[in-house]
Amino acid sequence: MDWSLFLSQVLNGVQLGMLLFLLAAGLTLVFGIMNFVNLSHGSFYMLGAYFAATAFRYTQSFLLAGLIGVGGGMLLAVVAERVALKRLYDKNHLVQVLGTFGLIMFFNETARMIWGSQPVFTSLPSWANGSLAVAGLSYPSYRLLIIIAGLLVALGIYVLIHRTRVGMLVRASSTHVEIVSALGVNARLVNTLLFSVGAGLAALAGWLVGPIVSVQSGMGDSVLILALVVIVIGGIGSIRGALYAALLVGMVDTMGRAYMSHMLRGIFERNVADAAGPALASMLIYLFMAIMLAIKPDGLFPVKR
Repeated sequence: MDWSLFLSQVLNGVQLGMLLFLLAAGLTLVFGIMNFVNLSHGSFYMLGAYFAATAFRYTQSFLLAGLIGVGGGMLLAVVAERVALKRLYDKNHLVQVLGTFGLIMFFNETARMIWGSQPVFTSLPSWANGSLAVAGLSYPSYRLLIIIAGLLVALGIYVLIHRTRVGMLVRASSTHVEIVSALGVNARLVNTLLFSVGAGLAALAGWLVGPIVSVQSGMGDSVLILALVVIVIGGIGSIRGALYAALLVGMVDTMGRAYMSHMLRGIFERNVADAAGPALASMLIYLFMAIMLAIKPDGLFPVKR
């Protein structure tokens, strides 16, 4: 086995896991704490990438583009929540799914009208366009930056939810909204802020992934499915579960795509293995989810209410 290739794929799996965590963290905050099924979460990932790519084109500042991308995603989330989504909070989950699915199509078509149907590309910042030595391996520094950003966000969310007064209000509003309102706290405002923070995390992931993928309409749809897989495996409402599950899903997906064809060559002919390998690799995370749910139906770290 080529150990340098293996280590590179491990780091790629961790990097993918950190991106999935940024998406899943915002989704699990809204889904697990607010009990609101928000299928439009991936749209804020897409719009954050678009906002950041457009800002970078005009300012040539990667950090300023990130502020605009994340801030624009959060502002748009506040508008969407106030105008449309707050009316769905008291509805059943089927109505929430249909309503937010309509919002997906609205955002996708709006993005296509504004930016066109062709992908938008953005370049890496000059200070991150290089490689660093990791255990004797030369690895892109920007991908390491994504890993560090994900870890910092995980730490920040933990402190916010479990060590601050705002987090206390958020947790109390999820189970005892009437009591919290009676104490003079605007529970609706807390929900709006929480929804905005969740969208901001998705926009942050979109900003970070922009330089390594093409930004295009509908790019949030496929990652939304992966984010849902992550929160189901980790346990709905659990930030810690989202982190561990995202790392597991990222590792399973990356290793499957890198080694599945090679593993099948020991069983089938080379042409059959090369044809079946990518197809089986794309199915691995869903098989992994099925196995995990068979073992732990409530997820790795179920939240006790």
